[in-house]
Amino acid sequence: MKTSGLLTTNLPLPNRRQGKVRDIYDVTLADGRSAVVMVATDRLSAFDVVMPTPVPGKGIVLTQISDYWFRMIHQKLSHRLSHHVISSEPRDIPGLSEVDRMTIARRVTVGKRCAVVPIECVVRGYLAGSGWSEYQKSQSVCGVSLPAGLRQCEQLPKPIFTPATKAATGHDENVSFDVAASLVGVELMTKLRDMSLAIYEMARDFAATRGIIIADTKFEFGIPVDGTEPILIDEVLTPDSSRFWPADLYKPGQDQPSFDKQYVRNYLQDLVAASRWNKDYPGPELPEPIVEATLSRYLSAHRLLTGIDLTL
Repeated sequence: MKTSGLLTTNLPLPNRRQGKVRDIYDVTLADGRSAVVMVATDRLSAFDVVMPTPVPGKGIVLTQISDYWFRMIHQKLSHRLSHHVISSEPRDIPGLSEVDRMTIARRVTVGKRCAVVPIECVVRGYLAGSGWSEYQKSQSVCGVSLPAGLRQCEQLPKPIFTPATKAATGHDENVSFDVAASLVGVELMTKLRDMSLAIYEMARDFAATRGIIIADTKFEFGIPVDGTEPILIDEVLTPDSSRFWPADLYKPGQDQPSFDKQYVRNYLQDLVAASRWNKDYPGPELPEPIVEATLSRYLSAHRLLTGIDLTL
């Protein structure tokens, strides 16, 4: 049965805060470990603005896709990196009622508590979005020089790492590797770059076997409170954090059909072009056909990647 949209949660857990999509809480687990609880709501963010209209069930799809990738990353890359996931089961969170557990079922991640590295680690395998806009002006993206004559959405000779600063409010800003390193240190940024490229290349190759092109994606990393080495945190390789294109429809030189929220971005860009929105708060209400088409794309991405039809 299709769920109603979950815009916010109010669990009886301490230190509640909200990201663009996730509600986050602190918790002490039964074994005494300090952890965070992240609940993926049905909020949708585009151009760093949270839309007032939910996409019902989106948080479930995001969490299930992330869980799938986290398991694969552990299987294939555990010799190179670790991640934050402790559990995705509501029953592992102390202090919740049965109603609370039902509310967050299939959309919760219990993770290791970390100090978040304030850099978005973006990997681009294709020339799209802000990367395409920057390339047209400078033949480079975030300080990375690229060959002349590349077309919109064309595959790059090799994936590039293009970090961005994380904004608490407003828009994230693309920066060069050197600028990012000046903020958090060269050694840490080198580790994050190498881990990000390794994850992207593994995921790109796997997704290609399932008929999906992962054009680009972004990762977040943190330093565990009980450790010194960075680990992968937050969500990973979802339609919210990546551009997913159907491989059978791929044609460079134009915008691509997608399984991600690019469909919403295109709708919003039309509003901007018509001077009906300026990419600032508040975001516009999304029409029902846009919401339904967006959810359909997310579900298609899940089905192709996992081979499972997700029921909401």
